[in-house]
Amino acid sequence: MERLSYLETLRAVINTQLDRLTDYPAAVPPRLKEAMRYSLLQGGKRLRPILTLASAEMVGGDPTPAIPAACALEMIHTYSLIHDDLPAMDNDDLRRGNPTSHVKFGEATAILAGDALLTEAFATIARTADESLRAPMTAALAEAAGVFGMIGGQTDDVIGEKNLSGGSAFDDRSALLHSIHKRKTGALIVGAFRLGGLAASADAEQLRALSDCGEAFGLAFQIIDDLLDVTGNEKLLGKRVGKDAALGKLTFPNLLGIDESRAEAARQVEAGRHALDVFAESRAKSAVVEILESTLTRKS
Repeated sequence: MERLSYLETLRAVINTQLDRLTDYPAAVPPRLKEAMRYSLLQGGKRLRPILTLASAEMVGGDPTPAIPAACALEMIHTYSLIHDDLPAMDNDDLRRGNPTSHVKFGEATAILAGDALLTEAFATIARTADESLRAPMTAALAEAAGVFGMIGGQTDDVIGEKNLSGGSAFDDRSALLHSIHKRKTGALIVGAFRLGGLAASADAEQLRALSDCGEAFGLAFQIIDDLLDVTGNEKLLGKRVGKDAALGKLTFPNLLGIDESRAEAARQVEAGRHALDVFAESRAKSAVVEILESTLTRKS
């Protein structure tokens, strides 16, 4: 109950700040504001920003300086979902149990809402982060979200749907799949851990441990996501299932089968938990371990 209360407290902090940060004045086009807030504030686990705040506390610091980066991460995550759902990408009509942005607002407004959230993520750090943290946080955020991180992984994912050798640097299916997942999903999760560490002045060993945990966790999270697309309940997930097979995507269940995919996810969770051994026991560490382990049993 104590850990649940702790996590719920972090989630409430994030939700309050996201609401405040996007409560724009009349100078912002009302439809754009509505579309941005529709996707950003309609729910979600707030996994990445929670990990950012918990990581800062796990290092031994005050999580407050990590709040701008935590909110920026959630803005980038939401923008990526808006764009992923577009007809040119995954062509989804359901997200978090609600119509996707382009279904509700049209493609043009959805694209612009995603663009705006991406831009506002960096503006949030520039406007509200401690001055000494703005440059390193901006660099870490860009690395996680950009061509070496999420966007690079998404590009190989799109290429992989059509032709596994179509411009990818990888010829081996397993290597390509691991690389896609580590970047498309894992990079923002690694970024969450690292941004929390930066906010708390983590040393090199601590940052390495946070990165290792984030990389393992991100891979496990995406493996389970692949499995849920095969075995999950559409109502619980709040999105369509069976999309990966329909699109011909390279996934862990497709490559390894369901049982071995679950075993690989479990190995990654254990690796992530082990990476945290450098940190003293605390409510933040216990919460992160709980989040890690719950990945294996999540239904949504």
